[in-house]
Amino acid sequence: MIYLDNCATTKPDKEVVEVMMRALTDDFANPSSLHSFGHRVEKEIDVARKNAASLIGAQAEEIYFTSGGTESNNIAVHGAIEKNKRRGKKIITSAIEHASIDDQFKHYKEKGYEVVYLDVDESGAVGLEKFKEVMDEDTILVSLIYVHNELGTVNRVKEIFEIAKAINKDVFCHVDGVQAVGKIPVDVKDLGCHTFSFSSHKIYGPKGMGALYKRKDVNINSLVIGGGQEKGLRSGTENVPGILGFGKACELTKRDLDKRLAHAKEIKEYLLKKLEENLEDYKINTPEYSTDFIVSLSILDIRAEVLLHYLEGDEIYISTASACTSNGTHKSTTLEQIGLSDKYAEGTIRICTSKDTSREDIDIFVEKLIKYVDEIRKIMR
Repeated sequence: MIYLDNCATTKPDKEVVEVMMRALTDDFANPSSLHSFGHRVEKEIDVARKNAASLIGAQAEEIYFTSGGTESNNIAVHGAIEKNKRRGKKIITSAIEHASIDDQFKHYKEKGYEVVYLDVDESGAVGLEKFKEVMDEDTILVSLIYVHNELGTVNRVKEIFEIAKAINKDVFCHVDGVQAVGKIPVDVKDLGCHTFSFSSHKIYGPKGMGALYKRKDVNINSLVIGGGQEKGLRSGTENVPGILGFGKACELTKRDLDKRLAHAKEIKEYLLKKLEENLEDYKINTPEYSTDFIVSLSILDIRAEVLLHYLEGDEIYISTASACTSNGTHKSTTLEQIGLSDKYAEGTIRICTSKDTSREDIDIFVEKLIKYVDEIRKIMR
């Protein structure tokens, strides 16, 4: 099997699985229990929290465990708007956010909020000058994706937040960092954000786990009223196996990040070289200023979903767009925003490598890709 859909999810690391198995079989106590068994599990959660914090340059007390990036984004956005609703109703975001952000702002637009969707340039990035034009003292929230899930583009969120705060020192700044953590170095203090969401299953941890960084001087209301876990921001009995698995994934990612980034760079360069040597009539949509783990490739005169099914017959797995939107039949908003023509857009696939992707994997993938592109083009043309 050659798995190149690592933006959708990654294979859990062996050490992560071992930690989770221990949590299920041995460390099964409720961490809220008063006895020593529960206290021991609570201490293990503390270690996981420190590992998650260390990975993004935060303090342990600023990390709140959630069910994933979507919940983290919801807590941050709803909390920020509720906190600042008396100060204004203007929100700024980009036109190519992940659905877990975009759908929230559609909801608030229906409730009467002014939502400004910034167009992006052909690289998929928000321009600083365009942002300056719309940012004002009435803006209560700026929410931006850090690394784009389809293109791999790295947004200049630090510079954007600096502009925002110079105009309105009270503006709330949120980052969707789900595709950034583990794919580029991340330091939330340097970014200057109030909240930052990230997810376990993008960094070789379990699905159904994520975290929200909330700067310690920021107060927002919870979406869930309950038993007071996670300091009341996210009540409910802790998912101990998930938290401990996530914590181990964070520890390994921090330890091996430089090695993983260097490997991704080598694999991407090799992939692009093989495509240049073997494929005709295609475009690379991923810009230079991007993560090396993601390549958006548009191939003329094919249908991406047809190619995907051809490849899966050989147990080679890719995607056509974000896994959260690729089940639909609509054209990708992202591809429209970067000005890609329909004839290329319908042939767009996303290749996402991992720490385990080898040159041999790329050789086999490109060989099969060329074979099936030729077959599909004979039909299409």
